Amino acid sequence: MKIHEVAGNVMGMLEAFEGSRPAMDTPQMLIVRGMSRKEMEPEELEKVISDVLDEIGARRIEVFSNEAKDIIGVMDENIRGQVEIQGETDIYGIYRLKDSFEAMNCHVEYALGLLDGLAIFIVLWMDKSGFGPKFVEIVVVNLEI
Repeated sequence: MKIHEVAGNVMGMLEAFEGSRPAMDTPQMLIVRGMSRKEMEPEELEKVISDVLDEIGARRIEVFSNEAKDIIGVMDENIRGQVEIQGETDIYGIYRLKDSFEAMNCHVEYALGLLDGLAIFIVLWMDKSGFGPKFVEIVVVNLEI
């Protein structure tokens, strides 16, 4: 599958395709941000992400595993190839991502999956009250360079 097709499918399943925008679009990687119109409660975010990964046939990867570390390194290299970033790759930034969202009274869930040589990282966040928009960010990267 091509990165745009996977990203489009994921955003469609999350009812976030309409109005979504690419934050980065290269031949090897696509980052898309949008707002989901899908009805969900804050405590359902993890299940929603799992259902999406299951529906597209992706194998879920434990985010804090050696396999994920390698994948996140490839994603980081792709981003650094387009944007100048100071410092080293830090996979523990994912821990801080969740902490910073929770400090802003947001519920956040994320997951990493693999599908046909593509890595898919999905992040969903929303206010803990359940009111307001539900935000989506996905990163799809071709690991077969």
